[in-house]
Formats: sequence, C-alpha cells, structure tokens
Amino acid sequence: MAAVGAVVPETENGAAAAEVDPQRVRNVDRVINDFLHYLKKRRPSNTGPSADLAIRAVETLRDVMSQVRWSHAADLIVLIQLAGSRLKTGLPTSDIVDNMVRRVARLVREAYIECMAELGDKSTGFLSESSTAASLHEILLGAGEAEGGDGGLVVQFKGLKPKVITLMNDELDDLKDGTFNIAQVALEHIHSDEVIMTAGHSTTVEEFLKKAAAKRTFQVFVAESAPSYSGQEMALRLGQAGIETTLITDSAIFAVMSRVNKVIIGTHLVMADGGLMARNGCHALALAAKHHSVPVLVCSAMFKLCPKFPCAHSVEMFNHMHNPAEIIPYSKGKAVGDASIVHPLFDYVPPDLVSLFISNIGANAPSYIYRLLSEYYDE
Repeated sequence: MAAVGAVVPETENGAAAAEVDPQRVRNVDRVINDFLHYLKKRRPSNTGPSADLAIRAVETLRDVMSQVRWSHAADLIVLIQLAGSRLKTGLPTSDIVDNMVRRVARLVREAYIECMAELGDKSTGFLSESSTAASLHEILLGAGEAEGGDGGLVVQFKGLKPKVITLMNDELDDLKDGTFNIAQVALEHIHSDEVIMTAGHSTTVEEFLKKAAAKRTFQVFVAESAPSYSGQEMALRLGQAGIETTLITDSAIFAVMSRVNKVIIGTHLVMADGGLMARNGCHALALAAKHHSVPVLVCSAMFKLCPKFPCAHSVEMFNHMHNPAEIIPYSKGKAVGDASIVHPLFDYVPPDLVSLFISNIGANAPSYIYRLLSEYYDE
C-alpha cells in the first residue's frame, strides 16, 4: 500500500487547500443543502431536538464521506472539516453540529489506527496508547500540533472506509440511545420520599424522572421557566405519568428550595470548564441551590460536551438572543418607547454550582470534563 503525498497546506483562511476544488465544494454543498432543507421541515422526535440534530449531522457527514471522493485518512479529515465549515455557514449558532464534526474526525483517526495496527505498525498515526493521558496543556494547544499534525494519516487502506462507517453507525446508535441510557441509572440518584426540583422541559430529565418513578415515590417541583413557560408542559407530562408534581413560578424557586433534596436539570451544552450553557433561569436556580446546600445534578448526553471555554469578557457573546416579541408584543411598541428588550435563550452556569454530570457513559464531576474532551473529540 503506497503512501501518497503530504497533507495539503492551509490557506490564509485556515481551511485546507483542497477546499478550493470547485467540484468537491459543489458535491459537499449538495449534501449539506439537503441537510439544511431537512432542518426547516423537521418535526420533534422521541430523542429530543438536540439529539435529533446530532443524529442528522452525523448522517450527513456519512453521506458526504460516501458521495465525495477522497484518497486517505488525512484527505477524509480535510473533507469532513470542509463539510463542517459549510454547515457552520448554514447554522452559525449550532455548536452541536461543530461537536459532531469533531467527533467524526476522531472516529476517522481511530479507524486509521486500527488499520495501522492490523498492518503491524502501531507506531505510525495520530493516536497512541498514551494519547488518553495527554495533559490539559496539550488538549488546549491541539493534539494535532502536539503530535506533529496529520502527517501519519496518508497511508491508503481499502478497509478504512468500512471501518469508519462502522464506527459512525455505532455512534449513531449511541446518539439514539443516549436518553434511554441516562434514564437507566435514575434509581442510583433518586430515592424514595425525596423532593426534587427542575426547571422548564427537558426530554432527558423527563425520561430520567419517569424511570425512577417506576419504582420510587417522590415529589417534583417544576419551575415554569418564563417566558417560554415550557415548565408547564413538563409538569403536565410528569403528572400524566403518575408523579406528584407541583408547578411553581420562577420567583418562588428560592422560597421552595429549602424543602428540596436535589435539583435535576438538563442543559444545551456542557462547556470545557465544566460549566453549563443551560436554559435561561438555570443560573438563578443553581445559586438558590448552593445557598441551601442542595446538590445540582445535570443530565446530559456526551454529544453536548463542547470544547469551548467561555471567558469572562465573552460570556454574553456565546449566548443566543431570541425574539423580544415573546416578552412584549409588537402591538405594545408605543408603550415601550425607547426601552431595549433583551431575551437571552441561555444562562451560563459556572462549574462550582454543579455537583454531578450524568451522561450516557456514566457520572462525572465537573473537574473531569477536560479528560472526557481528550477521549471524545479531535481537533
């Protein structure tokens, strides 16, 4: 099996030079456009909107790999990065898609290492047996830079493509079963006669509580999470499942917290420092829990793990602003006058306010998140 040339150099924009191939760009865009068209018409699924997006992103990257020509692992990673950049153009606020691009790049490297191992040369490649022991400094710098880049990924293997597809199919199974797997450990964290508080609606938390309610009796307080009031839907579903549920206003969280044994919430993203990008109102909920020494448990699948650090000067930059008309309708514009209405979708919850993360691969403290990053993602 002959080795091909070195990896193509990067352009001024940081993208690989292979990206300038017009035919390759057209082929990638054709697949990406189908994905973006799907996003406009997608319907809610049992896996939840975030998991549904992650599943579709991996399926799209698998289609790109199958329909666009590539020669070796390094070229395939360039192709995946190209697809990721095009997806980012169509979905500028979707960090979950970015996560899946990094995850698929990691799977490609793992498949390449398997091929090299079968060839009898385990010393060549991006990963090594000691790669999981990389320091936080190496993770921040980028493992590719620390190990010498993609120079070891240029050997051509006929068996590489089926191995990558197998790993991607396994990843899709993990994404589809993520909520189910998290719910299986509910009995380890919820005990009889406990009082639990949550905020808004989360598919993962809903299934987590329902699973525990099959064998345990407990009470749940649900904060309505204005202005979306998704907590009302959460309270309705838990009540229909036979769980004693009380819907409370957001302003009553602190008053009720003294009666609560633990707080269980979902999140949009888990940041690299162990903090949360959670629905608005969760920061106040976590602060109230800390004041009353109530543990905060976060149910989140691994695909929500995000290798980004929210710096003090950029906490507001990573948020997404929603339509202010949901708070004050346009019909009342004259009454508002020159007032500025801000409607952030998320809160940043610092890691010191989180007690435990419960994912589909186990439970971990916020301080362990950086290790999960090195094991799960690739630059």
